[in-house]
Amino acid sequence: MFSPEQARRFYDRFGKKQDSQSFYENPALDKLIQFAEFENARAIVEFGCGTGRFALRLFDDCLSNEAAYHGFDISTTMVDLAKQRLVLYKSRASVTLTSGSATVPLEDGSCERFISNYVLDLLPPEQIRAVIAEAYRILRNNGLLCVTSLTFGKGAVSRAFIAIWRTLHSLNPSLVGGCRPIEVARFISEQQWKIKNNQTVVSWGIPSEILVARCLK
Repeated sequence: MFSPEQARRFYDRFGKKQDSQSFYENPALDKLIQFAEFENARAIVEFGCGTGRFALRLFDDCLSNEAAYHGFDISTTMVDLAKQRLVLYKSRASVTLTSGSATVPLEDGSCERFISNYVLDLLPPEQIRAVIAEAYRILRNNGLLCVTSLTFGKGAVSRAFIAIWRTLHSLNPSLVGGCRPIEVARFISEQQWKIKNNQTVVSWGIPSEILVARCLK
């Protein structure tokens, strides 16, 4: 498992190559957009904004003219790339470097969407729970938690692919960017969340979990 410092160093080096993963991420992100009702949100938080690719898509295609975006990332390189990518929307978009903590510097109940794309699969279980707890804290009632993640295989091809992935991860997590398959739905409390959509999409043999859950307060 990557430590925060290992994750920072890896993604500082990885930089723009992060976007090369769009070939398998985009089908999952398409599904996320389909169910996340971004057009109705005024305040959006992204935990692990990466290069800003998804944020730019939201601004270009989904968000209202009043919507504000707050992105957070542990990598200096990713923060710089995201700021450059969102320069046309800089009056409504902020991108902040973090220490790797699950906590973000926003008030309770201050946002309507909390996004985390291909980040939770980097984290140990206790940190996943902390991020979801932080999402619950800063989301308003009926706000949506919006997550995509590498997950377990569905069908023979993706199961074989994930078996190889897990072997590589066990040998050296940096071979797969620190990511490993998880099931996000297992971390969702029925007392705090109502799952709106949860499905697996397989693209090029790589399975992704899409989860959208409504905050209950």
